[in-house]
Amino acid sequence: MAIEQFSLLHALRVRWAEADMQGVVFNAHYLAYFDLAITEYWRTLAAGDAAWLADAFEHLFVVKATVEFHRPARFDDELTVAARCTRLGRSSMTIDFEIHRQEEHLISGQSVYVHARDAKSLPIPDDLRRRIHQFEKVPPL
Repeated sequence: MAIEQFSLLHALRVRWAEADMQGVVFNAHYLAYFDLAITEYWRTLAAGDAAWLADAFEHLFVVKATVEFHRPARFDDELTVAARCTRLGRSSMTIDFEIHRQEEHLISGQSVYVHARDAKSLPIPDDLRRRIHQFEKVPPL
């Protein structure tokens, strides 16, 4: 997938604590980078509405996460973490992620989120669907 298809791009620099003795990012940190990007995604959709953002955080849960390692990131690299919603189901959504170092595609990932309350899945609210469709460059399926 081309990075131009992603509506959310978040810049970060790899910190010393995220790298191993060889200066390579430890694999678990990529999920934390995805989490940073999705937090910014929800924050963007909230458009300054703190109550809306709190509700999103309270009712969206990761039920599956995958990471594909193409090339490693290294200490002090400047990275771009990209996120986009690729699928909107009745109560779940799929978010695709990519991590790039300039033009170089390093990491791909995907998380499936379920909208739920009290351990029961609920339909994704119409307002959330509307915000996602308005924000995305490529509409989710």
